[in-house]
Amino acid sequence: MKPPTPINSEKTFADDEIIVSKTDTKGYITYGNDLFVKLAGYREDELLGAPHSIIRHPDMPAAVFKLLWDTVSQGEEIFAFVKNLSRDGGFYWVFANVTASYDVNDKIIGYHSVRRKPTKEQIDAVNGIYKKLLEIEKKDGLDASVAFLLNLLNSKGVSYEQFILSI
Repeated sequence: MKPPTPINSEKTFADDEIIVSKTDTKGYITYGNDLFVKLAGYREDELLGAPHSIIRHPDMPAAVFKLLWDTVSQGEEIFAFVKNLSRDGGFYWVFANVTASYDVNDKIIGYHSVRRKPTKEQIDAVNGIYKKLLEIEKKDGLDASVAFLLNLLNSKGVSYEQFILSI
């Protein structure tokens, strides 16, 4: 399926609403609550089995997703601000908490993401950083973008989680 062309049309949801989705270990969607389905703009049967990247907005730097996947694949939780792409080309921002799901033998069998509505101030705080990461990725590649992000965190003396939670 060809990704939609982004348009400048923001979708919102209420402060007390929560978006939930689950994926297998490869990132294919195994569950999405009604709000996830609604904001994504696909039918549930189109989302189930599709890669979660179906809603990846091109304004999102790959460095953030690399950090996210590297973290959760090690069984650690991560928080991130993410701009998602709807089927109609619109977008919506989320504050995501992603964790691993385990079987009875403590083997990771998938990932669970719970997302809330971020504030405008939080979005503004990450937007500039994301634009810089994208610029670096386009010019010098993913590794350079990740290095920039890690250097930024080191210069502030914080971990990624501390930085995100301080916004």
